[in-house]
Amino acid sequence: MHGQDWLADKFEERRGYLRGVAYRLLGSLNEAEDAVQEAWLRLSRSDADGIENLGGWLTTVVSRVCLDMLRSRKSRREESIEEQAAEPVASEKRMDPESETMIADSVGVALLVVLDRLTPAERVAFVLHDLFAVPFEEIGPMVNRTAAAARQLASRARRRVQGAAVDSSATLHQQREIVARFLNALRAGDVEGLVAVLDPEFVVRVDEASMQPGGQREVRGAEVWARQAVAFAKAARAVQEVLVDGVPGVLLAPHGQLLRVLRFTFASGSVAAIEVIGDPNILKEMELAVL
Repeated sequence: MHGQDWLADKFEERRGYLRGVAYRLLGSLNEAEDAVQEAWLRLSRSDADGIENLGGWLTTVVSRVCLDMLRSRKSRREESIEEQAAEPVASEKRMDPESETMIADSVGVALLVVLDRLTPAERVAFVLHDLFAVPFEEIGPMVNRTAAAARQLASRARRRVQGAAVDSSATLHQQREIVARFLNALRAGDVEGLVAVLDPEFVVRVDEASMQPGGQREVRGAEVWARQAVAFAKAARAVQEVLVDGVPGVLLAPHGQLLRVLRFTFASGSVAAIEVIGDPNILKEMELAVL
């Protein structure tokens, strides 16, 4: 018989992996820690001698716990995006914001945002299979589907994550290069670098939800806006390139929580205009895909 100490050691060996699974399923380190802790509680109350594959058993338990949490979250989606971003503390062990930002960066904030648009079952099927190579034969029972149905869930999720029929033309490639140069200059606080990718008649328009106190709804002129924008260079770490309705753009998603989308208009090899969109209703309707 295996004692609690042996069981605890085996669980700790897998804690990092389980946290990684839970974080990609939930997009929240706090909730991921709760899911992993729940898995430990269930394991400590189980007959471990009857578990043939401990790693598989724990992955299944964590995934089912996360699925329940996702379904519960889906039913509470009346709250605003800003309220979701201010995540309530529910357990004693919490990750500090800087650590969570670093982990969100390593996973990819754009991926977290797009994953959040999947149904709970699609998210579980896609994450477990495509990111952790769990076979569909094991995923099916977790989401109460056959292996074939789980495969279809993952396929549907994959199309949404990657974007349907993404254009691979030279135009799209050029636009992506422009956005990459834009982000590099913004993060470096490089005014000249920003101006170099903006049209001289550049204009940025900000919706009401994105307005800052004392801010302007519209700013015209590449250099005028560039000098204002570099003041937010530190915040640009949470900005990532994404396809917005099939066109390269960027999103702002601190800790993986979508707050703003910047929709670009291109002309003559430069950025002619940017729309800053923060209205939750409009954000919800946008087609976002990971590049």
